[in-house]
Amino acid sequence: MTDDAAVVVENAEKWFGLNPALANVSLLVHPGEFVVLLGRNGAGKSTLLRVMARLVKPNRGRVRICGVDVARDPERGRERIGLVAHQTFLYPGLTARENLRLHARLHGLEGAGDRIAAALTDAGLDLSADRPVRGFSRGMQQRLAIARATLHGPELVLLDEPFTGLDLEAAELLSERLRQWAAAGRTIVMATHNLDQGLEGVTRWVLLDRGRIVTEWTGDSTAARSRYRQFLKGVPPGSEGLRN
Repeated sequence: MTDDAAVVVENAEKWFGLNPALANVSLLVHPGEFVVLLGRNGAGKSTLLRVMARLVKPNRGRVRICGVDVARDPERGRERIGLVAHQTFLYPGLTARENLRLHARLHGLEGAGDRIAAALTDAGLDLSADRPVRGFSRGMQQRLAIARATLHGPELVLLDEPFTGLDLEAAELLSERLRQWAAAGRTIVMATHNLDQGLEGVTRWVLLDRGRIVTEWTGDSTAARSRYRQFLKGVPPGSEGLRN
């Protein structure tokens, strides 16, 4: 059944010029799943996430987020999504608190002052809350981006290479947030090259290659690392070494 699915991607295709970034990709994610997208650079992981988030419009195909067709009702679709990407999408001239206030207004959150204060404290930014973001380190900016992405209580969290460039403190915070979200049953889809952090609670691994989903498996992160490394060494997807 797909009526109650958190994510339904059907036959999605995306071309950039003559280059296919996605080629007839279909993916179903159920509520409460923690799905990790794996693949080499250029495999289509980030494009697939951006199609889900409606940051990129597919040339062909359909996307539904928590029952909402994002092409027909993009605003309702975005309300259900929290996005954490390598690019923070913060406003550098605003303070941390102002960035969260703006996000709250955009999502129609009334009386969000206490929620914003709690989010800043959880992110370890309460002492820097009223400083412009342009003066923040990369790790501080990513911590603020995580706080903003979940401020409105989204049903689905999308993460695109979120550990890239993080300092140790920010990476540990993100790993802890992922553990909390997974334990709470929040739906998560994450594209990553990092197989050493943030993988507790993953329920499914999806491998992309040249814009296509070539295989997927379940199991713990140790088994996933082994299977993915076999793939990178040239073991064909679907061979004995990659089967469930």
